[in-house]
Amino acid sequence: MKIKMKDIPKNERPVERLFQYGVETLSNEELLAILIKTGNKDNSAKDLALMVLKEVSGNISEINHQKLSKIKGIGQIKSAVILAALELGKRSNYTINSINNLSITNASIVFEYYKNIFVNKKQEYFYCLYLDSNKVVIKEKLLFIGTLDYSLVHPREVFKEAITVSASTIICIHNHPSGNVIPSRNDIEITNKLIETGNLLGIRIIDHIIIGKNKYYSFLENGDI
Repeated sequence: MKIKMKDIPKNERPVERLFQYGVETLSNEELLAILIKTGNKDNSAKDLALMVLKEVSGNISEINHQKLSKIKGIGQIKSAVILAALELGKRSNYTINSINNLSITNASIVFEYYKNIFVNKKQEYFYCLYLDSNKVVIKEKLLFIGTLDYSLVHPREVFKEAITVSASTIICIHNHPSGNVIPSRNDIEITNKLIETGNLLGIRIIDHIIIGKNKYYSFLENGDI
């Protein structure tokens, strides 16, 4: 017989345990049960939490809407609450709240900011940082999502924003979901094309940083720019 939350002794319920012992003492199952809040006629919130964990083999970083939608009793609202909580957790780990107005003196500063943003991303994300003459970030912009190629990463889009914000230089950043940070042929060709265009416009590309799992590749640091 399924045990309903109301049948669990009050001092053993997740919410009560959170306030009595601290949120860090709760299991993943209990934390998810709090987010799920209510069950249905067949399963309690704790039962649904267990189903979620089983679906991702206990790895909460693998939770996504597609997997949540497989579970009867996890509708759009419950799914949205869980995904929002996970995203807030990831954002709380960012070492820098905002990269705007930050002085970029080396590639590791960029890596420390973006390494958490790219966690569990399944596609490539291409960002540009637009800097003033003192290498302070004027603006950050996500320009493209998907496998990078000439048809996707067009210099026009990169430099249109630079002209709009009166940037002096640009740093390009993108991720490799595979974790391997070695530049592909496309990466090299795109970088060279952007450098060429930047030299013509007087707005230099000063680095292109590829971010993988716990490591990065800087075109500048490796003498490619």
